Amino acid sequence: MFVSCSSQNKEELRGKIEKIIQDKKATVGVALVVDGKDTLTINNSIHYPMQSVFKFHLALAVLDYMNINNIPLDHKVYIQKEDLLPDTWSPIREEHPDGNFEMPIGELIKYTVAKSDNNGCDILFRFIGGTEKVDSYIKSLGITDFSIVANEEEMHREWDLQYKNYTTPYAAIQLLEKFREENILPKHFHDFLWETMIGTTTGSNKIKGLLPDETIVAHKTGSSGRNEKGLKGADNDIAIIQLPDGRQYSLAIFVSDSYESDETNAEIISQISKIIYDDLITP
Repeated sequence: MFVSCSSQNKEELRGKIEKIIQDKKATVGVALVVDGKDTLTINNSIHYPMQSVFKFHLALAVLDYMNINNIPLDHKVYIQKEDLLPDTWSPIREEHPDGNFEMPIGELIKYTVAKSDNNGCDILFRFIGGTEKVDSYIKSLGITDFSIVANEEEMHREWDLQYKNYTTPYAAIQLLEKFREENILPKHFHDFLWETMIGTTTGSNKIKGLLPDETIVAHKTGSSGRNEKGLKGADNDIAIIQLPDGRQYSLAIFVSDSYESDETNAEIISQISKIIYDDLITP
């Protein structure tokens, strides 16, 4: 199986993945790290727009900020009506249309990560001082091949701006791995974010789509709209997956500049995910 580090097995897996993506009208990037050791990348030299994947980066930065400043998860943030912008994905706004209420910051993080709330995202950016604070924090972890310069409101105003919030697949994997095994957060914050990502409700047809129902998948999705030509900038998913034997692997799949349907984009991701999972459980 792949975890044996056999070059032959790794190339067989690469071939299976490349067969899935070879005829697609999209650019697809993949990165995989198994149990902190074996690594495989495909089309890793390209900068892929993250879209809401960057909410994982944001959550890490917010929790680090809270740790430094001794802010607990039940600390309440006041959300004004003007914080709840219309015409953007926001379960918070749907549930509290009049705004002007308090929400524990832990709940705000859950909405932002697990439900991918765009208004919650920008409230958190403002809470810690803007996108540059998140960008600099992630760089302080030794990860460089990414950029975060725009929040959700700004990306909604300008199509091309999403491409400024980019990553390579391997840079996304590096961050997942640091979260998974390097104790960059205190245990209670780490466990909180881990459970939040397991509870993600978006993108169930992506990395999780074809895996056994009981599989533990802690993930963050990202998806853009389409421009006037029907081009979709991003359909993404990054995840830490746990195998039945307890081993874990980090997986990032980015589908960029796609003229395929949303269903096909999701199938690309789910099929790649299933091939990798099957390879890893094969004795």
